Amino acid sequence: MNLFRRPTPAAEAPSAGLQRMRWVATGMLVAMAATYLVSRALDDRHPAFGFVRAFAEAAMVGGLADWFAVTALFRHPLGLPIPHTAIIPRNKDRIGTTLAAFLRDNFLIPAVVARRMRGVDVAGAAGRWLAGPGGGQGRLRLGAARLAADVLASLDQKRLGGMVRGAMGQRLRALDVAPMLGQALSAAMAEGRHLPLLDGIIRWAAKILAANDHLIRAMVHDRAGSVMRWTGLDETLANKIIDGLDNLLFEMASDPEHPLREKAEEGLGTLADDLQHSPEMKARVERVKAEIIDNPAMQNWLDGVWEQARAAMLRMARDPDAALAGQFGEALGQLGETLQKDPLLGATINRFVRRAVVGMAADYGDGIVRLVSETVRGWDAGTITRRLENAVGRDLQYIRINGTLVGGLVGLAIHAVDVLL
Repeated sequence: MNLFRRPTPAAEAPSAGLQRMRWVATGMLVAMAATYLVSRALDDRHPAFGFVRAFAEAAMVGGLADWFAVTALFRHPLGLPIPHTAIIPRNKDRIGTTLAAFLRDNFLIPAVVARRMRGVDVAGAAGRWLAGPGGGQGRLRLGAARLAADVLASLDQKRLGGMVRGAMGQRLRALDVAPMLGQALSAAMAEGRHLPLLDGIIRWAAKILAANDHLIRAMVHDRAGSVMRWTGLDETLANKIIDGLDNLLFEMASDPEHPLREKAEEGLGTLADDLQHSPEMKARVERVKAEIIDNPAMQNWLDGVWEQARAAMLRMARDPDAALAGQFGEALGQLGETLQKDPLLGATINRFVRRAVVGMAADYGDGIVRLVSETVRGWDAGTITRRLENAVGRDLQYIRINGTLVGGLVGLAIHAVDVLL
């Protein structure tokens, strides 16, 4: 039973075993009293009743004495304030201090921890656990995976998602995008990988022109004078403009050395250089990047990235056989074999673990001691009495039973000696 768990009504209620043993011990005491009364009434009828009376009388004395001793540990017998009773409630602070001192002197002193850790082969145990046939990895699948799933499911997803989104946003803000874009564009142009992009832009422009030629006709018509509209020259002019643009786009698409294509490549080269070396261009890119990051759609996308990652981790944790199968599972097995066969690696890990545990004892030992002492001091007398009684009270009832039986046997022996002498 964990004595440091937070008190609950269920934890403080007497257990069924304790209640049963109380009834047994009390029942024996009552039975001895009844036996004493019957044997005392029949004492003159046969000498054997004298032995029965002696046994019952001594058994009552032994049972009452042990009842008093057991009860005095936890409360005042019969509610009477007898000195040196209710020992545990009166000394709970001292009990807490003594328990804390015991932990400190036997477990939490760095020298003691270091001495105990010298004989502990952590690396070997971990290696056997991981390399064992279905043992370590099986427990890892069933235990650690469930723990990971429970932890992921219990976290405050809104708050954690905000933290992840903020961290990703900070990483994006810290990223110097302009030089990266410039280097990528320069490398693409050096290898001719920008040409399909130019061809795609030209084809896209041709499709846009074909789909929106009525806009050009309307623009020319609105801007033309009344004479041109009356003579129909505005329609002719619009057709010429549309045909000219269409021919220009066709020539650019079919002639790789078209002057406008060369101008476009020259502009791309200038853009690549500016992205890498122009402070003004870098500032413009940073402003655009900041606007994109601050856009609500971008924030929603970052949230979606975290949710997808969390869902994937949950699926892996809930299906550990799939997560630890294949190369990952083989890697764990190989790690276990290496830990067992490589003495230098094992010694290094054991030394690291020993130093870590000793450091924890040195840094947190006093805090643990204070925690134990203050926890026990913070309990009220009723709480600590009920908890300790539930923890050891069942065994203490055996003292009453044994006292009743041993007392009866002693009384029987004394009566036998008295009769024989």
